[in-house]
Amino acid sequence: MKILAIRGKNLASLTGEFELHFYREPLASTGLFAICGPTGAGKSTLLDALCLALYNNTPRLARASARGVNLPDVGAETVTPRDPGNLLRRGAGEGYAEVDFVGNDGAEYRARWSVRRARGKITGKLQNIEMSLLRLADAQSLGGSKSEVQREIEQRLGLSFEQFTRAVLLAQNEFAAFLKADDDERATLLETLTGLDAYTGISIRAFERAKAEQAELKRLQDQLAGQQPLTAEARAALERERVIAQSETATLEQRKGELDLRLRWHETWEKLQQAERQAREAVERARAARETATARQACFSRIEAVQDARPKIDAVDRTAGEIARNRQAVFNAEEQLDEARRQRRQADEALAQAAR
Repeated sequence: MKILAIRGKNLASLTGEFELHFYREPLASTGLFAICGPTGAGKSTLLDALCLALYNNTPRLARASARGVNLPDVGAETVTPRDPGNLLRRGAGEGYAEVDFVGNDGAEYRARWSVRRARGKITGKLQNIEMSLLRLADAQSLGGSKSEVQREIEQRLGLSFEQFTRAVLLAQNEFAAFLKADDDERATLLETLTGLDAYTGISIRAFERAKAEQAELKRLQDQLAGQQPLTAEARAALERERVIAQSETATLEQRKGELDLRLRWHETWEKLQQAERQAREAVERARAARETATARQACFSRIEAVQDARPKIDAVDRTAGEIARNRQAVFNAEEQLDEARRQRRQADEALAQAAR
């Protein structure tokens, strides 16, 4: 885990935005450096920003009494002594702390902690604190709620807040906290900080593997110790059985070869019979097709034989049609003649009556 940069705005003693890069000049080429300044210059505020962004807590808040009297805020509002919102500078409407770091997985992350007053006004009530974690390589946001973000950050740092403030960030007058830790806790912290925890795991697994192999070796040795070598007679009997088994195996292999040959012969015979059946079926289909074609050919021959009479038949059909039409015309003319004669008689009768 490495801290790359610390940023913040309106926190405790520092007004406005501030930024500190450890991997840019002039700090990049500096081995050991000190944060100096008079009281109230903001030395502890830089460390507060580091802890707020990573853990939503600081050593000074952790030391505050949980059962102390609430502190006055704006108007009639009060806040508890351990509320991280206390670190928002008086007279500011919003503030934040931001830390870029390299996690124990080698990836770079940006943790952000922010607080604001209602509507961003200095007279507004303190709002809920917000936290976020961003993986810088792909700008992916990790975690949703504040508690989820805190778990994600702690997982990538590999240190709890208590471990961090004992081994990485020792607050003023608290260097003895690391020295006073018990041996197991101090060893755990040192392993995590130096990366030796991975080798500890390898050592444990190697020890367990060696222990298991030793147990297996002892089991095999005990098993071997319980076995007595065969007598010459028993070895000779086993050798005779081996020779007999080899002879029987050779006989069976020869028999197997003969059976395989007969099996292939039967398979070939089945294939030939199948081919013969298919050929016979094809011949029958050809014969049926030929008979059908012969009947159709005879029909075509009869049709072809009467093709010369087709014009005469057509002429007879046309003449019959003309005769039918002429007969109809004669019939129509006779009806018209009868009608004319009837009309003439009526006219003659009318003329005779007029003459009398």
